[in-house]
Amino acid sequence: MSGIRFTHIDHCSVLITDLAKARAFYVGVLGLTEIPKPKTFDFVALWFRLADGQTLHLLQKPQPDTRSPRHFALRVPDVGAAREHFRAHRVEIQETGPIPHCDRFFVFDPDGNRIEIIQWMEPYDPAESGAARLD
Repeated sequence: MSGIRFTHIDHCSVLITDLAKARAFYVGVLGLTEIPKPKTFDFVALWFRLADGQTLHLLQKPQPDTRSPRHFALRVPDVGAAREHFRAHRVEIQETGPIPHCDRFFVFDPDGNRIEIIQWMEPYDPAESGAARLD
């Protein structure tokens, strides 16, 4: 057994190129609350409060990240309402493959960062829903 114990994900960082567009999406569309970045930072970054002390960090760079399957996921209590919310904001929704006992889809921020929106109807049970073997 390892001597280290992880309790939860503390934060996730993604690259952005346009502060105004990023702020409009993360505050105006996702409804996140922006908090001050650490005063010791000498670079441009936006920080947002999530739940249970978790944060999302947006780091400004001259070029966006390349598009890929990389993503972070935000859990919602009502994925149907979330779909309608993104449609109302004219944000393209990308449907994806099923996972037992959950509903999910992807959206992209203005820099193409992939964000999964997910609702678990029941907690994930590897014994019931997991693959027959590990990859």
